[in-house]
Amino acid sequence: MLYRVTADLILVIHLGFIVFVVLGAILVLYRPRLVWLHVPSALWGAYVEIAGRVCPLTYAENYLRVRAGQEGLQQSFIEHYLLPVIYPSGLTNSVQLTLAALVILVNVLLYGWILLRRPKTRINVP
Repeated sequence: MLYRVTADLILVIHLGFIVFVVLGAILVLYRPRLVWLHVPSALWGAYVEIAGRVCPLTYAENYLRVRAGQEGLQQSFIEHYLLPVIYPSGLTNSVQLTLAALVILVNVLLYGWILLRRPKTRINVP
């Protein structure tokens, strides 16, 4: 039971991480210090998609599900949970590249907007 609950918790954390990767720049508007956490997270998310890697959270969830007597995922988190909803035909390399491009584009646009909104500091010269 503990393994299953922990696997479910990792699943929720994984989904939260993905949302943070894609939309975390919005949080940076309100908490600018989060930029130091968000930028590496967004880069990691883009890397995982571009390189076709599997996130370590997927391995952790699989391990715990097997220990709980359930079947582990045969696919990545995105393939198993998100693609059936978004892309019923399955994950292909071009879909992964599209997802990576989406992560990069959304974050570049959000950070561009943040930089444009930022108040200009003036240097007062006596």
